Formats: sequence, C-alpha cells, structure tokens
Amino acid sequence: MDVDGDGRLTQADFQALAHRWTAVGGSVDPERLASIMTGWWPVLRAASDPGGDDAVSLDEVLRVVEGLGDMADAVSGTADAMFEAIDFNGDGLISCSEYGALIETWNGAPAATDEIFPRLDLDGDGHLTRDEFRIHWTEFWAGDDPDAPGTYVFGALSE
Repeated sequence: MDVDGDGRLTQADFQALAHRWTAVGGSVDPERLASIMTGWWPVLRAASDPGGDDAVSLDEVLRVVEGLGDMADAVSGTADAMFEAIDFNGDGLISCSEYGALIETWNGAPAATDEIFPRLDLDGDGHLTRDEFRIHWTEFWAGDDPDAPGTYVFGALSE
C-alpha cells in the first residue's frame, strides 16, 4: 500500500488504494468502495499517529491491527466490499484469477497466487464464497493464528 516506498502510510496512499479499487470494477458501488478505503485512514491516523506527522509507520499500523478484533463489523464490511469489487462476473464467487486481481489491486503490483489460492479454497471447489472470504479476511486482520489460512489472504508471506 506504501505507494512511494518511504516505509510509511499517508492519506495519499489510501487515496491511491481507493483509486485502484474503484478502477477494478465488480458489482460494488465505486463511491461506497472509495469511502470504505479512504475511511480507514482517519481511523488509523487517530489511533496510531501520536507525533501528528500525518504518516503512519508499520509499527503504528500493527498497533491498530491488534485492536481490529473489537471492530468486527468494520472488518466484515470491508471484506464484503472487497468481495463485491473483485467478483467481476457477479456470480457470488471468487475464482483463482479474480483472487489474483485482488492481490494485484491491493498491493499495486502483480503477485503469484497459484500456490496460495488452494490454501484459501478449503473445500477445493475452485472458488471462494463470500463467507469463506469474510472468514479469511477476518483471520488476517483480526486473528492471532499464524497458521490460519487467512494469513495468506494477501498472498505469499515475505521472508
């Protein structure tokens, strides 16, 4: 998400994220999606920018992430918006190729997903349902099990 690579998130990074997501398509209302994406910036900034420098470091982000377990509705709402944005064909499922587009849109760069998708597709049917995706999204943002499938919702882990 750090567009300029300076090691900090800023409002501009969230605006770029919102722009990437609204350009993707899917069945979600683009204004709703942009509002959700940019709406996380003031939450993050208020909770983790004690210096008031309008930038948030990775350590500050992680402090906020620790509290997301208490924000289940906001986490689920974001998951639903992501699901709707990436379900390009509107069939109510995320395919492996749609999942690849999710990773590229979120990160701003393509990423290999062929090895990761099966970790998320628990029943092996070739797609993720909304409920499966919401569970994995919540595991990533609000969970504490490093072995949970949702750990990989944004792709392979960096060494």
